[in-house]
Amino acid sequence: MKKETHMQGNTGRPFGILDSLSYAAGDLGCNMSFALKSTMAIFWTQYMGLEVWYSLLLIVVQVWDAINDPLIGSIIDADRRQYRRHKFLTYMLFGSVGLTVAGALCFLPVPWAPLWAQVLIFIGGYVIWDAFYTVVNVPYGSLLSLISEDTADRASLSAWRSVGSAVGNMIPMAILPFLIYDRNDRLVGERVFLAALIMGVIGFLAFQFTIRTTELRAEIDLPLHEKAPRLSFFTAFRNFWHNRPAMGATVAAMGMLLGMKGGELAVTVLFQSYFRNAKISGVIQVFSMLPVIAFTPLARRLVVRYGKKELSTFGAICSLFASFLLLILPIPPNAIGMATYVGCQLINSLGVGLYSTVSWAMMGDAIDYNEWKTGEREEGMVFSLHSFFRKLAQGVGPSLVLLIMYAIGYVGKNGGNQSLQVASGMRYLVAALYFFSALMQLLGLAVIYNLNKRQLAEMHDALAANRERNTKNRDRAIDHKEDMP
Repeated sequence: MKKETHMQGNTGRPFGILDSLSYAAGDLGCNMSFALKSTMAIFWTQYMGLEVWYSLLLIVVQVWDAINDPLIGSIIDADRRQYRRHKFLTYMLFGSVGLTVAGALCFLPVPWAPLWAQVLIFIGGYVIWDAFYTVVNVPYGSLLSLISEDTADRASLSAWRSVGSAVGNMIPMAILPFLIYDRNDRLVGERVFLAALIMGVIGFLAFQFTIRTTELRAEIDLPLHEKAPRLSFFTAFRNFWHNRPAMGATVAAMGMLLGMKGGELAVTVLFQSYFRNAKISGVIQVFSMLPVIAFTPLARRLVVRYGKKELSTFGAICSLFASFLLLILPIPPNAIGMATYVGCQLINSLGVGLYSTVSWAMMGDAIDYNEWKTGEREEGMVFSLHSFFRKLAQGVGPSLVLLIMYAIGYVGKNGGNQSLQVASGMRYLVAALYFFSALMQLLGLAVIYNLNKRQLAEMHDALAANRERNTKNRDRAIDHKEDMP
């Protein structure tokens, strides 16, 4: 009697450029929604007038993040229902529908509303957006470990995901400042709301491309009638805590995002008040993302030759050097100062680009590491915990930076007309943020992450042997059960 197995989504198509483009489109879809978070602080402090309340509310909504990510990740892991293709793709389809308009809910232009109503609008909009974003993002990130087991393929997927992320960020960065600011460098809230709706539709179309073209090749077979494992969040969290690759990649990602997302508001105010040109800030930030795209065609060969840990650690050293220069070099508020700033940022981005192109592949390896050490893959839980800490950095980072800005003397209602003292403070605050960011990346990648090129090969060999042995044992058990009277 033939045993039943839970095989989904594999038609035998060899790995190729379609897989890379398909995976890149998924992160483009995510960032069509997520990129607007960089505008959220300006919208709620300068347009809506929440001022210091905004930084406190950001910390409050992180409580929802603490529940949201691991909860949805554990639900996905425990789901053993049979879907037409795969449960990850099904969850992505459901989440992408809600995410189409959820992002716009965070930008309802009602500055005339009383404070209590603004607080409810912000919390409600953020909670709805974050829920749909997690339903899409957690299964999307988990797909990487199932599309291919090959290290080079995963490096290619990770690099192309970085391209999707970069393009998803570059489009709003380059175009939005020219659309949402008036001639006095003040934000026009109604334009932000409309832009969020349009970007939601673009993101939805990108997700549909990913869902329809994704091919899974490394799926672990499960008996169709096998019961779902008993849900144990605390066990999964303990496994994550002892998963050095996952922890190292998470610390590095938190460091990167503290610099990128935590510094977004400070960078905007820097260009508003120090360089006196808010609209060009997006174009300059786009230049800083070019290294990510430049490294993508080389990522596969570089990983095969040097290894993910080795490559990303070198990138963190480059970022640390560039941010140190940004901190100590004179940067006057003129064209020369702006050129110096851009030069340092390009070197910093060179390092971030090296790490970014392999960062998601490193998490794919961390999922394998969890299986190697514990016998449980827990893709959804491992990735959702990683996603939680990333979002914690993306949420708490801007909140803490905003509090520092208020301590320096920043006044939200003044928009781009900050005092010279505040404008100068932004110049050093941005440099210090990037330096701290690079330091965290180096700690996570060089010290905590423990899978170098040789150790990664050993782990994959051991996993292959374990899976073959488990398959044989399962087949023998099934055959023995069938032979019993």
